[in-house]
Amino acid sequence: MRMKKNKKKARSGGRASRGGRSKSPCPILSPEEADGMRAAGRLACEILDVVAEMIGPGVTTAAVDQAVDEMTRSAGATSAPYGYVNHGTPPFPGHCCTSVNDVVCHGIPDEGRALREGDIVNVDVTPLLNGWHGDSSRTFMIGDVSPVARRLVKDTWHAMWLGIRTVKDGSRVGDIGHAIQTFAEAQGYEVVREFTGHGTGRVFHTPPSILHYGTPGTGMHLRAGMTFTIEPMINLGHWKTDILDDGWTAVTVDGKLSAQWEHTILVTEDGVEVLTRSQDE
Repeated sequence: MRMKKNKKKARSGGRASRGGRSKSPCPILSPEEADGMRAAGRLACEILDVVAEMIGPGVTTAAVDQAVDEMTRSAGATSAPYGYVNHGTPPFPGHCCTSVNDVVCHGIPDEGRALREGDIVNVDVTPLLNGWHGDSSRTFMIGDVSPVARRLVKDTWHAMWLGIRTVKDGSRVGDIGHAIQTFAEAQGYEVVREFTGHGTGRVFHTPPSILHYGTPGTGMHLRAGMTFTIEPMINLGHWKTDILDDGWTAVTVDGKLSAQWEHTILVTEDGVEVLTRSQDE
């Protein structure tokens, strides 16, 4: 049995750090810098495409982590999560996060955790390629999952895309969260509050924090050239989470399932470009 402890949660937005060329807390990328982000985003997508092919019953989360490490290094990149420290946590020991069933996010890969028929698992990768971060995650269904789990995974993906579709030059951060929350709660779910999307670029985590709940027409105005993640975590039960004694693994307080999807996006003059989108999506 896993021992849980209550502690103040660190948002996935991480530290407020400067990235890109701008001195602004939320950099506006030049066309050349945006190309760097596109390459990193493509690599993240390619890594998850390979994970999708290998993952299944009997595969350990450590094997997934090893595959992510090998693919990342073969592309000339490094895994940003490996050794990452956030607000006093121990260094993260994996090259990706593997969050199974009631693990909301930041699950640590484990040689002793073989995936089983009916599991759902989120795999979160962030290759650092030529100084740029490509951050993306997908929730995979292992074998024949329950109808409830399948619906949660699909609805979480849909909620993420509803948030993405609000993004354009001049829109507000609150528009994203409102679209996600409205849909998720209408389906009977709750949206995790403690962890957020975040700006990203040359620095892994930068402003703005992208809440997955909120009020339309509020929050920071979005501008063309901004890059950030949208990564809702949606629970079957209560939205609150606990952190395990490893300092990283966030779990639902009631042991119910949680699902997450994540894309890194670029705000454009006429809308949004999804940098980590698969050709099949």
